[in-house]
Amino acid sequence: MRSDQPIGVFDSGIGGLTVAAAIAEALPNERIFYFGDTARCPYGDRSVDEVVSFSRQVLDFLYALGVKMLVVACNTATAAALPALRSRYPVPVLGVVEPGARAAVAASSRGRIGVIGTAVTIRSGAYEQSIKNIMPDAQVWSLACPSLVPLVERGEWSGQAVEEEVRRALAPLRWVDLDTLILGCTHYPLLQGVIQRAMGNGVRLISSAEETSREVGRVLASLCLLRRATEPPVHRLFTSGDPERMAVAAQRWLSVHHALEGARVELVADWAAAPTL
Repeated sequence: MRSDQPIGVFDSGIGGLTVAAAIAEALPNERIFYFGDTARCPYGDRSVDEVVSFSRQVLDFLYALGVKMLVVACNTATAAALPALRSRYPVPVLGVVEPGARAAVAASSRGRIGVIGTAVTIRSGAYEQSIKNIMPDAQVWSLACPSLVPLVERGEWSGQAVEEEVRRALAPLRWVDLDTLILGCTHYPLLQGVIQRAMGNGVRLISSAEETSREVGRVLASLCLLRRATEPPVHRLFTSGDPERMAVAAQRWLSVHHALEGARVELVADWAAAPTL
């Protein structure tokens, strides 16, 4: 592996752009190749076998492009497939569940932690296990919120209808007296303001993106693979679905978080080499 090779980032849709943006901010010299599998999103209502198969297809594609690291920026794929994916590739493969759990434990004042995610993520118990590995006496409440990912994928990130749907989806957790809530799907930070209003200011919201970006930096540094080139990086965005929707989402999210300053983003629209979908 060479330090100038890109980092591959994968999500079931556009939500993983939250992780890509955090990596771009924390490691501004790094090149990022992002694949959003929007044609088959959401993964949360798929079978585990489907999630594993789809994840392998996309990561095979990114690995073939010569990446030095793979980041599974999808909580569902992390929960369902990470061990199988780590054994498949000779480069570091990072997920988002353990970083999110670490951040939540560090932020929690009373050990009363909620987790929202897709049905597959919640059924796996991955977050609860990761939290209890760090804080055995933590109390953890988990809730599947299948209606939220489609909102984000449609570009519905605000407005009265979104506020009402988020409040409805989170109702079981609003009376539990949480101090911390893990946004256990990378789509959810795009609704962070709405979720905060639904839960109240007394609940700290945790996105795994920032902690994941720190882990990316730690792993690359330990392997002497941090990119040190002086010219700005060129990022590439791939999608199995509508390229225009990917471009709009990238502009809305990455630019707001200043992850594009000094860099160039290319939307790759030639799918001849893309995975069979």
